[in-house]
Amino acid sequence: MAYAAPVARYFDIHPENPQLRLIDKVVEILRADGLIAYPTDSCYALGCRVGNQHGLDRIRAIRHLDDKHHFTLVCHDFAQLGQLVHLDNAVFRAVKAATPGGYTFILPADRGVPRRVLHPKKRTIGVRIPEHVVAQALLAEFGEPLLSSTLLLPGEEEPLTQGWQIKEELDHVLDAVIDSGETGSTPTTVVDFSSGEPEIVRVGTGDPSRF
Repeated sequence: MAYAAPVARYFDIHPENPQLRLIDKVVEILRADGLIAYPTDSCYALGCRVGNQHGLDRIRAIRHLDDKHHFTLVCHDFAQLGQLVHLDNAVFRAVKAATPGGYTFILPADRGVPRRVLHPKKRTIGVRIPEHVVAQALLAEFGEPLLSSTLLLPGEEEPLTQGWQIKEELDHVLDAVIDSGETGSTPTTVVDFSSGEPEIVRVGTGDPSRF
């Protein structure tokens, strides 16, 4: 049964020493197919379990996304990331050297990744490893990647950066909000490696010059 709350639960989690009991409560919501807002090293993101079709639809509805949007699988570590995408030796070295950090990499997806989260024509997926204590704690306890998208609302130029503001604006469309203080307002740098050569799709928090 999918998790459904009349209003979002609000979790005030310490940015440097996350309270495990609160992280576990958020993990329970994710495993019950809830949709959350959580902080990363670039900005806030929406996240749900990879197999949560309803969560995917809710993200699309909140952000007014079409089926060509590249979703991101946010991973705890490189070992987890490597199970989701195809990496040749050169791309492996480039991606590994830039993680964790403010980059999202678009890569050909492994056959085990659900088709509905892939780009419909390219069969690619975005992957990243955040360098954020709370995001890392959440991913470690959850034990699997989070299907995510930047929390950028329709018509806005910058993402929301404050947990309390997200709670106020999206209270009835989310199941949980993690507040660990203000995040940045710049999304990740997106590097498309799907052709084997790096193409900078979006310049953001990560230094694009290394590619």
